[in-house]
Order: sequence, then structure tokens, then C-alpha cells
Amino acid sequence: MEIKIRKLTPEDAEAYAIFFDTTPHDDHNPENTCYCVNWCSADHRTLERPDREQRRAMAVDYVKNGILQGYVALKDDKIIGWCNANTKADCRNCAGLVFILTDLQKAVSAPEEKVKVIYCFMISEEYHRQGIARKLLQTICEDAKKEGFDYVEAYPQKDASVEYMQFMGFDELYKSEGFEHCMELEDKFVVRKYLNR
Repeated sequence: MEIKIRKLTPEDAEAYAIFFDTTPHDDHNPENTCYCVNWCSADHRTLERPDREQRRAMAVDYVKNGILQGYVALKDDKIIGWCNANTKADCRNCAGLVFILTDLQKAVSAPEEKVKVIYCFMISEEYHRQGIARKLLQTICEDAKKEGFDYVEAYPQKDASVEYMQFMGFDELYKSEGFEHCMELEDKFVVRKYLNR
């Protein structure tokens, strides 16, 4: 099976939205489809929770304008996997941090550090357990090193049995790719892979 991994581009906007339209995730309730709009460089501090159609429209706009960033896995030019990977300094006011995971505000970086953050993974169900999340993670780390990032950071849930929170990735995956625990929050770890050691 040939899988290609590459950065999300503005031209992917509609295909990206269709991937979320058709891929069950989190609680498997279509009304709750997130389109990953909570984790981006948009300032959501004054935004009320949008409905599904609004989130979809936001996602298309965010992808077209480079506000929502990450990597896609493709098979036969169809998106089958996604990983949200953004520059941490650009996402301080995203909804994910402001409203959802306020404890992640504790994971402070030094102002001079350049940090790539992995917020979530989503893989089409028929491609689960085929190493696609690992390939996405490896590519992100390789590119982050080339782009001068100091480290890559992620927030895996401590209890991996909580299905609707598995989108943040698994601690075991991060450990196997050289990430280290650097902080422990109430329900998750902060893990980092240092790129200049």
C-alpha cells in the first residue's frame, strides 16, 4: 500500500472538508464533527460555539488561508489521514486552548523557542493500525527539524481508553518516536521531541 504524506495545501480545502464529512471520529455523532477548527491560528476568544455547517465553512476558509495547518496522508490522491501540526506561538488564542483544554496553557515554552505542536490525528477507519499516524508523526518531526524548530510537542491523554480523547495520539507512539515526558497535567502528559540534540 503506497501512502503519501505531505503538508496540507490551500488546494486541499474541499477534499479536507469531505474527509471530515465522511470519517467517523470522536463520539461518532455527525453533529459533533469538529473539522479541527478548534486548533489553528484563528483567535477564538470571542467566538460562540458554531454549528456543524459553520464549522465546515470555517474549515474550508481556514485551509484556503493557511490558518489551519497540518499534514495529510493520501492513498490514490484521496485523503485518508490527517494530523494537525501548527506553530505553538500562533495558536495561543485558539478555541482548543481557550475553552477546551485550558490546562494546556500551563505547558509554557520559552519565548525564544520555536515549537511545532501536534494537536490531533484522524485516520479513516479502514486504515487504522497500518502505521499511518506513525508516518505522519515522523514526517512532521523531519520537516520541523529542517524548518528550524527546537522541538515538537504533543499532549497524549493519560487514559488511552477514553475513545473521544484519543485524537491527541497515544503516549506509546510518541515514546517510540523519541518523545520525552516533560510535564504531567491532570489528565494528560506533555511530551516533547527535541530536534537539536
